[in-house]
Amino acid sequence: MEKSEGFPAVARPDARILVLGSLPGQKSIAAQQYYAHPQNAFWPIMRDLFDIEGDYDTRCRQLLDRRVALWDVLGSSVRPGSMDSDIQMDSSKPNEFAAFFEIHTGIEIVAFNGKKAEQMFTRFVGPQVVPPATRCVGLPSTSPAYAAMPFSGKLSAWRRALLGPVEN
Repeated sequence: MEKSEGFPAVARPDARILVLGSLPGQKSIAAQQYYAHPQNAFWPIMRDLFDIEGDYDTRCRQLLDRRVALWDVLGSSVRPGSMDSDIQMDSSKPNEFAAFFEIHTGIEIVAFNGKKAEQMFTRFVGPQVVPPATRCVGLPSTSPAYAAMPFSGKLSAWRRALLGPVEN
């Protein structure tokens, strides 16, 4: 089975928040866009928190202007479907976080988009790579597969975790 390849980080050196997913799903890979599935709550949450709107490139620029970076824990893995449970751990290769944190020295929060991203970061990268002053926070997944929590609950959790350190 062919490996799914992730995307480069969307980040400026002055980023303060790093949002980490697991690995792009099939719709995202096909579109070459983070969170491209139309039912994924990520972009609606970003709209409500940071007034992010427009086409994909515009939304990414707006996130950068708000010092929010996007990336995934994994750079590649065999993933026959789009569910996190489809990720084959023995084929997984994490992104290079030590180098990322060397360049992005102002990261105050690492926000994990879902439990699987947090678990994979712990397994493949390790919390020792995160700078000591950086807070790691697990957030409810924005994936449509995580239907146990309504949008309002996801938005509330993301708002509590992210809005404090961001200058609007």
